[in-house]
Amino acid sequence: MLGAVPEEKERRGASRYDAVIATFVGFLALCVSAYTAYMQRQQVRAAVWPILEFDSSNAPDVHFTLANKGVGPALIRHVIVKVDDQPVKNWREAMEKLLGPGEHLFSESDMNGYVLAPNESRTVFTPRDDANNPLNFDRSNPFWVTMNKERFRVTAEICYCSTLGECWTLRAGGPTPGTTTETRRCPTPSAISFQQ
Repeated sequence: MLGAVPEEKERRGASRYDAVIATFVGFLALCVSAYTAYMQRQQVRAAVWPILEFDSSNAPDVHFTLANKGVGPALIRHVIVKVDDQPVKNWREAMEKLLGPGEHLFSESDMNGYVLAPNESRTVFTPRDDANNPLNFDRSNPFWVTMNKERFRVTAEICYCSTLGECWTLRAGGPTPGTTTETRRCPTPSAISFQQ
C-alpha cells in the first residue's frame, strides 16, 4: 500500500505534464491557423488590388486619362477636379477657368461611380477645336499651345475602393508626381464634388 502512493504522484505529475504539452501544441496549432488565414487574406487582397493613375498628355492630342494599373477592379467612389487648387464642378467650369468665359468644345467620359477594370485606360477629357476635332500635336496652333501649357493647372483627387472594401485616395495631375494614400472610406458627395 505504501508503494502505491509515489506511483500515483508520478501519474498525476505525468498527466499534468501531458496537459501542459497538449495545451502548448493546441496553442501552436491556433497560431499557425491564424497566420495561414492572415496570409490567405493578404493573397486575396493582393489579387484584387487596384492602382489608379490620372494623367494628361499632348500626344497624339491634348487629353486627360484615368488608368487602372492594378490587378483588380477600381470602384471609383468620389472625385474632385481642381484648377489652380480650386475645385470645379464639371469640365465646362474647368475650361472656363483655363481659357476664360465662352463656349468651349470638348468630349468627356464619366469618372465618378465608374468601375475601372484591371489594365483599363479611359480618356476622361479631350478639348476640341472649332471644327470639333481633338487638338492634335501642332506647335503652330495657338489653341494647342495654350491647352498644352494650361493642362498642368488641372489636378484630381480620386477616392476608389477594391472589391474587398479597402479604399485609397489618388492625388494626381499638374507638374508633380501623383500620390496614393490608404483611407478608411471615401467621402460622401458634397458641394465640391466633381459632377459630369
